[in-house]
Amino acid sequence: MSTPTKTLLALILAAAFGGFAATAIRDGLAPAQASPAVAAVAPTLGQLPAAVAGQPLPSLAPMLARVTPAVVSVQTKSRVRIQNPFANDPMFRRMFPNVPRERIEQSLGSGVIVDAERGLVLTNHHVIEGADEVTVTLSDGRTLNAEFVGSDPDTDVAVMKIPAQDLHEIPLADSGALRVGDFVVAVGNPFGIGQTVTSGIVSAVGRSGLRGLGYQNFIQTDASINPGNSGGALVNLDGQLVGINTASFNPRGSMAGNIGLGFAIPANLARNVMTQLVATGEVRRGSLGLESQALTARLAEALKLDDARGAVVNRVYDGLAADDAGLQPGDVIVAANGERIDGPDALHNFEGLQPVGSQVVLDIRRDGAPMQLTVVVREQPRVFPGAQLDPRLTGATFAELPEGLRQSGVSGVVVESIARGSRADSNGLRVGDVVVAASAGEFDDLAGFRAGFTQAPAQLVLRIVRGNRQGILPMQ
Repeated sequence: MSTPTKTLLALILAAAFGGFAATAIRDGLAPAQASPAVAAVAPTLGQLPAAVAGQPLPSLAPMLARVTPAVVSVQTKSRVRIQNPFANDPMFRRMFPNVPRERIEQSLGSGVIVDAERGLVLTNHHVIEGADEVTVTLSDGRTLNAEFVGSDPDTDVAVMKIPAQDLHEIPLADSGALRVGDFVVAVGNPFGIGQTVTSGIVSAVGRSGLRGLGYQNFIQTDASINPGNSGGALVNLDGQLVGINTASFNPRGSMAGNIGLGFAIPANLARNVMTQLVATGEVRRGSLGLESQALTARLAEALKLDDARGAVVNRVYDGLAADDAGLQPGDVIVAANGERIDGPDALHNFEGLQPVGSQVVLDIRRDGAPMQLTVVVREQPRVFPGAQLDPRLTGATFAELPEGLRQSGVSGVVVESIARGSRADSNGLRVGDVVVAASAGEFDDLAGFRAGFTQAPAQLVLRIVRGNRQGILPMQ
């Protein structure tokens, strides 16, 4: 090899390996008397010291060796009917018999084995929503068919079950003990490239106010969470599950990449939802039995308050939790179980995440004076038959709006079912209609809708949203 070639090779190596390599090359080209120094430097090339200042160099590898076998890749398949305007034409089908009438859509996500003995896997609802077939690939390469156990769209938690053979699990931590600044590690399958580990810190806890994401009490982290990470594990440095990765925020869209704003469902919330889904297949939602509105500066002055912050109680339902606890219209709720309440959205979010039967201590202001009241959370009704509200609604069943829709700023109730030929059907109500207003009275949710029919209105008129259109529907 010529001398110029050797020199070029030395420069390339120096650029590739940085200071250590450059030092070694420089010393190697020095006169012979410098060779002892070269011998002293050579053993350090390509390796880090075992300790710094007497302390072993930290590594996440031992913890991850325990965690990663319990994080799985989730693959879903859904059959989607192709909307072909000629598909029902017999002549068209005879001429083109092989034109497909449906297509298979596939998606990828992640999941976490939390019970190896029973084969229970936690993931996000949006990962498996609408899937006809779900398979799980373990870190050892095995692919298993998953059985659907249950899911809760409002918290975006889903539970699956796989054959329990030689599985690993991640223990659930107390996510309530997390603090801003704690180190966390995200494990998942971003973009379907394979299991990937990213690290960061807890940027915030109890994060809410993200539009369209259901009930919210997120852990915010700057650990990279990208498409495909959904349903994966967020663990602490002890290898315990503190959260289920669920979303990332990027003004340019999720495919634009991670910008350090990732969100995870706290393990305590996921545990509560999973316990209910495994036991009954559904989630019982809590309710305080009241309606509230935002506190404006004018209302704050009228209520003798210095700070225009909190949720003003404008209705207390007879015989329900808030009524039993002694809440009154005009009370201003400023905190619940020590959690700051800035307005009705924050109160609604807090309320929906409380287990049925739990006690909630409300900090309120009544005529400007601070008070505390304890409310025992009762089960929130999920559906209600129209016949029990008004004969003109017979045959319709009403339900709460999906929480994601409510977080987008919509209030009201949704028509869940319609009996064919019933009075509600004859009046023009359809499944999926969102009732946003009624002549029976103002309401925000199912409880308010029910309360409006304490006295039947002489004329019942509903304002509904159907698709992208809004209209008035008289009920005869």
